[in-house]
Amino acid sequence: MTNIKILGVVIGTISIYTWIANAIPQLESVVPEELSFSSDVSEAELVAAGAELYNGGAGCTTCHGLETRAPNLLTGYNGEGTIGTRCGTRVPGQDCKAYLHESMMNPMAYVVEGGFDPMVFQARVFSGAQIWALVAFLQDQGGVVTVTGADVAAAAEADATAPAGGPAVASTDPLEIMRGNLCLACHMLDGEGAELAPPFDGMGSRIDADRIRRGIIDPGAEIAEGFDHLAGSMPPTIPDLLTARQLEVLVDFLARQGG
Repeated sequence: MTNIKILGVVIGTISIYTWIANAIPQLESVVPEELSFSSDVSEAELVAAGAELYNGGAGCTTCHGLETRAPNLLTGYNGEGTIGTRCGTRVPGQDCKAYLHESMMNPMAYVVEGGFDPMVFQARVFSGAQIWALVAFLQDQGGVVTVTGADVAAAAEADATAPAGGPAVASTDPLEIMRGNLCLACHMLDGEGAELAPPFDGMGSRIDADRIRRGIIDPGAEIAEGFDHLAGSMPPTIPDLLTARQLEVLVDFLARQGG
């Protein structure tokens, strides 16, 4: 009888820990879900979709949540309040909606003072509807949402008639490829770049070419030791911005760094 009781306790304990393990959210690298809205989409739907993108697949919090690489948009910056309260005062004559949209479509149009790194060109990664959802979410952070279904419908029409996407740059020079795709906004190479993600310096001495290739094609498959907190932050669409030749040029170049 005693053995049966012990066995019951063991099974019960294992069951509890299994349930807890399955209940813990897992970090994953996911492609942001495409949005399909009608022209009568509600403000609440846009904000909710934008919140999911901002906190998930878009990887926005990787930079905007650290306050060292980009201004914090949700908790205030330099005492100016959240992004929804300050976006309309950034550029004279430009309202909040126009400012936020241009900041994502053309990140170099206005860079906040403080030595922050340029943002990835979001138009390469997200659809027009996704970008407008992000704008709505950011406006909602202390401001008034002025994004409408008409904005989303116009963006969807533009996406439908736009030519098929291609590589971000035409070059096969590894440095030009990395700069053109803003890889050095997170990775460091020979004194250039940022120390947010694993450095390109010495990469070939740490992992082989196959592992490097997998890391580019499927960023969430294997996370470098010590960088678990960045899981899901590398845009999963990077392979779509490279030709097959450019991919192999990068793999070969990185495999020779310290290898």
